Amino acid sequence: MLIFVVLTVFIAGLMVGRTPEYLGKKIEGREMKLAMIYVLVFPLLILGFAAWASVVPYATSSLANSGPHGFSEMLYAFSSGAGNNGSAFAGLNANTRFWNLALGADMLVGRFLMIIPALGIAGAMVDKKVAPAGPGTFPTNGGLFVALLVGVILIVGALTFFPALSLGPLVEHYVARSGRLF
Repeated sequence: MLIFVVLTVFIAGLMVGRTPEYLGKKIEGREMKLAMIYVLVFPLLILGFAAWASVVPYATSSLANSGPHGFSEMLYAFSSGAGNNGSAFAGLNANTRFWNLALGADMLVGRFLMIIPALGIAGAMVDKKVAPAGPGTFPTNGGLFVALLVGVILIVGALTFFPALSLGPLVEHYVARSGRLF
């Protein structure tokens, strides 16, 4: 959540036309680069593994369902693995060598690779001097900031995962409405 707060403060600073600040410390290019690395690790991990698993026969042979539902099963397995849960739909036989290694790597990278940019942001922020709030400082304790934060989270999530979700659950819904089941 703090990474999205830093991202939201940066976007608010761009909209206001001032240097973004959070807790009296300026958010600069280094912090934004680290925040974007953090934001991109999770989707690249999930979507990369799901894309790989959807084209190799030793991964697709473990699916009980073909078509968009099978893709949804793979996408959920990697999303759950990267989110440190490790569950899967019942139609996916995840007890094969490929799935054990891929989901294990997914969990490992999803858990530990995201820590590096977060620690980098913390290290960069700790050395900065606290500047007093001025008239152009965007307040981070009001409803406007909360609304902007929720908007940033929803927009980043939608732009990241909507294309993959449109290939899985949405396609399955429209195909099922036309009478075809998988």
